[in-house]
Amino acid sequence: MAVSETSQSPRRTFRLGRAGIGVLITATTLSALMVLLVLAAWRNDHLISSDKGSATAEVLSAGQLRSAVRYVTPDGETHNPKLGVLYPTNLTAGERIRVEYRRSDPDLVRVEGRDVRVALVPALSVLAVVWLIGLPALWLLSRARMRVDTD
Repeated sequence: MAVSETSQSPRRTFRLGRAGIGVLITATTLSALMVLLVLAAWRNDHLISSDKGSATAEVLSAGQLRSAVRYVTPDGETHNPKLGVLYPTNLTAGERIRVEYRRSDPDLVRVEGRDVRVALVPALSVLAVVWLIGLPALWLLSRARMRVDTD
């Protein structure tokens, strides 16, 4: 027994509506995550700047998202932050770099001269791509839903 086309129309309208909501929720969630990423970077920079120490560090391993460093603070203690150094791009293993760290929390460390501005371009790029894909998808789903409603 075949289901009539008229009974399929409300289901299809419902599915298209749900798909649109899914696209909107996904795009909004990714946008919120990018905003939170920038705010977290700004907060870390603020914490470091408010209680700043600096040292020369050795890059132990280097990657685009995480680079491990080791440095010695003026009190003679060696630090190897578990989460690596903030803003790790363009570092090479074995390289000696200047770092800035929070004296009261030496595991919070960034490459000297780098700050939240380094995170802005990637975050804005992700936002642009998300909405360049999301808005046309929402528009197409909306048009398809209208077509189903008028059939």
